[in-house]
Parts: sequence; structure tokens; C-alpha cells
Amino acid sequence: MADIFENLNQPEPSTPEVHHIFVDEAGDPTIFDSKGRSLVGTKGCSRYFILGKLTVDDPTRVAKALTDLREQMKADPFFATAESFKPERRRTALLLHAKDDLPEVRVKVFELLRSLGPTVRFHAVVCDKLAVQKEEEARRAADPNYRYNPDHLYDRLTRSLFAKFHQVADRYHLCIAKRGNKNRNAALLQALDHAEGDFERAFGFSRGGIAAWTLTISNPEATVCLQAVDYFLWALQRFYEPQVHPVTTEVTRQERFLNALWDQVAEIHDLHHGQPQGTFFTKANPLTLTSRFGELKPKRKKP
Repeated sequence: MADIFENLNQPEPSTPEVHHIFVDEAGDPTIFDSKGRSLVGTKGCSRYFILGKLTVDDPTRVAKALTDLREQMKADPFFATAESFKPERRRTALLLHAKDDLPEVRVKVFELLRSLGPTVRFHAVVCDKLAVQKEEEARRAADPNYRYNPDHLYDRLTRSLFAKFHQVADRYHLCIAKRGNKNRNAALLQALDHAEGDFERAFGFSRGGIAAWTLTISNPEATVCLQAVDYFLWALQRFYEPQVHPVTTEVTRQERFLNALWDQVAEIHDLHHGQPQGTFFTKANPLTLTSRFGELKPKRKKP
């Protein structure tokens, strides 16, 4: 696990507070179909899998601000008759979700999130599923009975995300967005426990072990701050996942959404870019299309 401990030069200052952390994902950990064939990059299967956490100084304030904004838009004639605002659609009328929200709604949410300044701080771990696919194929070649489990990739990223030297507190209230119908509390606690062990071995002191953590599994409608994480993750996903224009077939990635929130991004750890331990994108090493993909202009998809 040495690869997740390379960002030691500029650790964030520790504080003796309770930290409120909200975690969600973008993309999916699926790699193979039921017959073992690769699905990565095909329709409905992402190229990248991202796990992100948002540390929020005052969750009550942020939740109220997001809820108030949504209620204001519901009462605004400009939005009231839009499909996504109809209660039966169970979209923006109930919660903010970047994928489903109108562009005009996204602008307002981005403005609100930016207004929160350093009271919210975003970290993420990004993995290239094609690189993971090669690792999994090598394991399957060595052991024909081996089968890939998408949950293991999620747990791997959880361990990586929480073993780093970010802000340290006395206690941590962690809320994770529910995934499907399975109860994975035990697996998540085990991943956190492993992360605590990784942290102590790397830095020589304990954050309190697993006893310092309180874990809640929730959903964005019940826990509004998960809606804020969703927006950060959507911005990062739009940066990584290529978009193909249906007419011109131009392949593009969009960095403007990530740029809008960059002041509140503390760190993006790209596990499969650059050195063996990956690359840490920070204020000192910004994540841009040029720094990550070497792209200066859109590329056309080959016929």
C-alpha cells in the first residue's frame, strides 16, 4: 500500500474537531460481463471509477442552503413546469442530482457550492478500469477459478481514500451513499479498519483507530450533503469520461465544471497515471486536460 502514501510534502493542518465526511461514487466498478468479457468503455459501462469524499464543516448549514435553493426553484415559474420538477418524475422536485438537473439548475448549484468556500473540501481517488482489467486478467490466468468482484474495487478505493494524511480530528462522522440493496456495512468497516492500519504504519501515530469512526449508510434524499458530493463527482466525471458528439463524432472532455469548483478541491489521486504510485493533482499540480491527457484541442473519433 506504499503507493497511497506519497503525498506527504504538504499535509493539511490537523484540528481537534469532529469531521463530517460524505462519500459517493461516480461511474461504476463493473468490468466484465457474466461470461468474463470486458465491458469497459461500452455503452452503460464507464471507463473510470471514482470515489470521492466531501468534508463539510457545518452539514446543517449546507443542507439547509441546498434545500432552500431547490424550494426557491420549485416556486419559480421558470422551473415549475419543467419535467424534472414534476413530483411524479422523482427528480429535482425531490433532490438535486447533477446528471438529471437542468443546465440552469446546475449553474445555481455550482454558484451555491462555490459560495461555501473552504468550509467544504473535496478529495477523490480515480482508477482507470482498463488498467484494473489487465490486473484482473493476470490473476485469472494464474488462477482459473478466480472471479472478479466489483465490491472489491470499491473497497480498494475506500481504503486508498481514507489512508492518506488529510485533516486529522478526534472523531469522524462518515456518511456513505447506499449502493444497491446489499448491506455492506461490515465490509466498509473492514476497509476503514485497514485504512487506519495503513495510516498508522505510514505516519507513526494513530487517528484513534476504527473506534473514532461513526458510519452511516444513507441516500441523497435523506442526507442532503450527499447531493453536494454528487455535484463534485459529476464535475470530475465530466472531466475524465470522453463525450462523443452524435453528429461530428468529435471526442471531447469538459474541464469547465471541475475548474468552477477547483478552489475547493484539495486532492485528486489518479491511481493509474504517471508514476507507479499514481499522480496527486493538487493546487500545486492542477488537474487539467493538458496535464492529464495532453489534449490541447478536441479529437475526432476514428471511423
